[in-house]
Amino acid sequence: MLKGPENSYRDVTPPPERRWLPGFLFVATFLTTTFAGAIQQGVNPLKQPLGMIQGLPFSITLMGILMVHEMSHYLASRYHKVPSTLPFFIPAPSIIGTFGAVIRMKGAIWDRRALLDIGASGPIGGFLLALPALTIGLAISKVVPGGSGEGGLILGDSLLMMLLERLVLGDLPMNADIILHPVAFAGWIGMFVTSLNLLPVGQLDGGHIAKALFPDQFDILARVVHLSLILMGVFFWEGWLIWALLLVFIGVRHPPVLLPHISLDERRRKVGYFALVIFILTFVPAPFKIL
Repeated sequence: MLKGPENSYRDVTPPPERRWLPGFLFVATFLTTTFAGAIQQGVNPLKQPLGMIQGLPFSITLMGILMVHEMSHYLASRYHKVPSTLPFFIPAPSIIGTFGAVIRMKGAIWDRRALLDIGASGPIGGFLLALPALTIGLAISKVVPGGSGEGGLILGDSLLMMLLERLVLGDLPMNADIILHPVAFAGWIGMFVTSLNLLPVGQLDGGHIAKALFPDQFDILARVVHLSLILMGVFFWEGWLIWALLLVFIGVRHPPVLLPHISLDERRRKVGYFALVIFILTFVPAPFKIL
């Protein structure tokens, strides 16, 4: 008796993988993010090894947000019987100590329901942890008169950030600066990573969601977003040009699902629209500026 795709879909099992590599990269990234967090606090861990402790509030918060994001993808993939790896964290010698984390899916996504569940689970999961981190971190951040420092990294405000600043810190003087607590900075990075992943283009999380919600209009939407990144790179932040270039290599379009006739239910549509609202609230046109 012939087995249709639905039965084959249920019989898929994840292939064996090297379990030690995700664990090794997690430990390495925890160390690099803790190192970066300590440097943010003015500590040189190479000269003051015990000063690494001061980097823990930043690293634990950021690693937690990234872990929830990627494990949400992983669990959604397993739920839909799409073979995938455990999260691979990427250590980096940067101001935050990491280039983020990824999972690799090793099988086809069969329908739009699975596409939306897998795409939306990560950003929503990460957002739900980054939101309280940013809120609590803002409450313990310092407010100082503007121009009191000689220089530094200026972070852009999203709509959500402006709302939280008003709710948590109240009305601030026009020239006031907020010196973010490490927990708040990790929350801000978590929100920024969420917005990057939710860009509705290619095979980013936002691309999965938009392809599931708007399968017929997705190609036009993706090209508009890609062009918008180029324009924002010219007028707001040069980093968008790098993203636009990367999308040229990894693809602006999204491959079709194997069973496109299976439509989304109303609950999944609401989840998809909620993810798009998160994107609007967390997006920052000019995220970084060196002063």
